[in-house]
Amino acid sequence: MQEDAQDASVEFPKDFLWGASTSAHQVEGGNHNQWTVWELAHAAEKAKTAQQRYGHLANWEEIKAEVTNPSNYVSGRGTDHYHRYKDDFELLQKLNFNSFRFGIEWSRIEPEEGQWDEKALEHYRQYIEKLKEMDIEPVLNIWHWTVPVWFARRGGFKKKANLKYFDRLVSKISDQYGHLLRYVIVLNEPNVYISFSYLTGAWPPQEKNFLTAARVYYNLARAHKRAYKKLKKDHPAIQIGIAAQLANIQAKRPHNLIDEFSTQLMRDFWNWWFLHHINRHQDFVGLNYYFTDYYTGLFKRENPKTPLNDLGWYMEPEGLYPLMLRAWAHYKKPIIISENGVADSKDQYRQWWMEETIIAMQRAMSEGVDIRGYFHWSLLDNFEWADGWWPRFGLVDIDRKNAMKRTIRPSAKWFAAKIEKLSASK
Repeated sequence: MQEDAQDASVEFPKDFLWGASTSAHQVEGGNHNQWTVWELAHAAEKAKTAQQRYGHLANWEEIKAEVTNPSNYVSGRGTDHYHRYKDDFELLQKLNFNSFRFGIEWSRIEPEEGQWDEKALEHYRQYIEKLKEMDIEPVLNIWHWTVPVWFARRGGFKKKANLKYFDRLVSKISDQYGHLLRYVIVLNEPNVYISFSYLTGAWPPQEKNFLTAARVYYNLARAHKRAYKKLKKDHPAIQIGIAAQLANIQAKRPHNLIDEFSTQLMRDFWNWWFLHHINRHQDFVGLNYYFTDYYTGLFKRENPKTPLNDLGWYMEPEGLYPLMLRAWAHYKKPIIISENGVADSKDQYRQWWMEETIIAMQRAMSEGVDIRGYFHWSLLDNFEWADGWWPRFGLVDIDRKNAMKRTIRPSAKWFAAKIEKLSASK
């Protein structure tokens, strides 16, 4: 009843972007970048130590065989999306999506410094043109954590001098594809990247240095602003933003001074620093939402024990609502939900997650928040970075043992019908 009432009172705009997200490295297959080098070097170690990371999960016995197999941690053939993208675009149509967020793999188009691969450049041109031919809005993401091996060897984003290489990539993308695009996301989740790569040391290059992390973070902000200026100069109509990983950070004990202090600092550091820094260089706020986190004491996270997704993450999909209100209050710019989803191999929570998410968006819209689009993570089951293949985020199941067979999950069929219903009055 609540859902029906919301449907009746709040309509999504006619040009609302309904879609799904992917990233190149996680689905394409056949890549060679700093991540693939790291995967091959650490797969055996990660398989051997899997129980230390996942043994506490309720589904340990179900995932044990997969997570203790080194092949789980190697992206390898991916989902073969690089070759099967036309078939995957047909899945987008079956799901009633009118848009698609995807990535361009830098290491494919510039495998060696200053050497552009014309075949790869043409591949992405055909990719974008096929989306447009099918009336699916392409939303291009330039950087999603992977870089060419030669760029990593130069120090990557640790060095300000290296930003000229990213500038050159942006210029090439602008020249090749800018005329085909209405939306560009420059960076994906810079806060997550610096946290795992330069603070915890869990991801390549596995450094643990706060000053280095801060320098990389600042250089990524510089990179974004330079990319924004270049793209706007070449194509003034393009709408440009980033995909920021924002958490609904709350005090475990409301009105407790220490809990409130920790909560406010975490919000300022995790959610808003980067967006504040690039505010004049973004046309929309791209918001990736997975987490509601409760803080108590001095920066201690203490979340409820249920419900949990397959990765053990606490699930509170309605936490998107207050986060959208805060983002709108801060920036007064259109919001695009650039990622939002749940690891759910049995497909038992995904429909509930999407139902609650739609209601959260409608509530925010009813209070004046300008929301322009929603992209579910992910279209396909994909390679989940250091966790490997076992977490299943896809609206579409990928059977990697059976010729990469694609199967639309029941929750995705529900979502397709829901989109059709929400669009019927347009």
